[in-house]
Amino acid sequence: MADAALRLKGLVEQLLGAPLPMRIRAWDGSQTGPPGAPLLIVRNRRAVRRLLWRPGELGLARAWVAGDLDVEGDLYAALGALSGFLWERGEDARSLAEALRDPEVRSAVRGLVALGGPLPPPAPPEEEVRRRRGHLHTKRTDRRAISHHYDVGNDFYEIVLGPSMVYSCAYWEDAGTLEDAQRDKLDLVCRKLGLGPGMRLLDVGCGWGSMAIHAAREYGVSVVGITLSQEQAAYARKRAADEGLTDRIEIRVQDYRDVADGPYDAIASIGMAEHVGAERYLEYADVLHRLLKPGGRLLNHQIGRRPQRDESSYRVDEFIDAYVFPDGELQPVGVTVGQLERAGFEVRDVESIREHYALTLRRWVARLEADWDRAVRLTSPGRARVWRLYMAASALAFERNRIGVNQVLAVRTPESGASGMPLRSRTWN
Repeated sequence: MADAALRLKGLVEQLLGAPLPMRIRAWDGSQTGPPGAPLLIVRNRRAVRRLLWRPGELGLARAWVAGDLDVEGDLYAALGALSGFLWERGEDARSLAEALRDPEVRSAVRGLVALGGPLPPPAPPEEEVRRRRGHLHTKRTDRRAISHHYDVGNDFYEIVLGPSMVYSCAYWEDAGTLEDAQRDKLDLVCRKLGLGPGMRLLDVGCGWGSMAIHAAREYGVSVVGITLSQEQAAYARKRAADEGLTDRIEIRVQDYRDVADGPYDAIASIGMAEHVGAERYLEYADVLHRLLKPGGRLLNHQIGRRPQRDESSYRVDEFIDAYVFPDGELQPVGVTVGQLERAGFEVRDVESIREHYALTLRRWVARLEADWDRAVRLTSPGRARVWRLYMAASALAFERNRIGVNQVLAVRTPESGASGMPLRSRTWN
């Protein structure tokens, strides 16, 4: 009798104490669940073993990346249903420990063990980061983490990001193209920094060189761009050469802590500070403050999370940490502002562009899905699945205000108090 789907549904509902908002199709062809709901496909028994050995988000992630779990239909609808079922139920949710006190649940787990087959845990997918002991956010571990995320092939990133090759939130002033919105974001950053001919800009985490090229070409500045990714650096240097800007753009493979050729007139840090780590953030802010001349401006563009009443309960997202941004940490925007001020900066403006990132991510997902077969050939099926899940889930997180993104404009104001800022600061709008 083909009943694996029904048994899976019963167990999950017993464990979490709520009706499953999705349909399930199991490896034996059985299917169950509310009509019209998103369909979760459990392709094999190995998916069950993964969840038994690692209940929760990491087990689900491993099953997804390995192809043991899949979704048929609208991925956003499926993730939305799972999000409400697993992560947004608040006080209504039961912990696994609480659920296992129920004799019926323990009986169901034993049945699922039998259903899943032999007990040895499946090996994690090859795309998962292999953890090593040691301190986080040393120069060595940061290089390794950055390489894991960015050195997966420039051709793959061209598929996802498009011609702009900007891997951060775009700025949607109208219903234009992704390229238009990314150009508008780069220009917004340049205007907030007050760039002009003859100025010297440090681009921290320069990516594939888009900000450096835009600033040099459109505003006449000289730019030093730094990255820890060899592949990004090679790509950015070629782009600068193709634009005829090698006299104004220098791209280095360098840690921000090793930059020693200040002062700079301005610093842009776009989508880089998430890699710094909470324990290192004040050091990061101190370094940037030291590298700026008095009156120089910093534009810090950074994803932030919602604050929690009990900050000690904050945990890094297991899927993101294992497959996307190893050692990455998010902090509330208030903490970021506080750390910048502790380093000596005067914070002059904070702009939330949370909804803009949701729009950006949906465009990236659409590009990936439209060229899926090529993306798989350039990386691996697991890597492509990582990026699709990560970007789609992140889009929903931004839309639902679980995370945000903020541009913080700060100045190294001299002792005289003359910040150099106009009386009406938002002259860039």
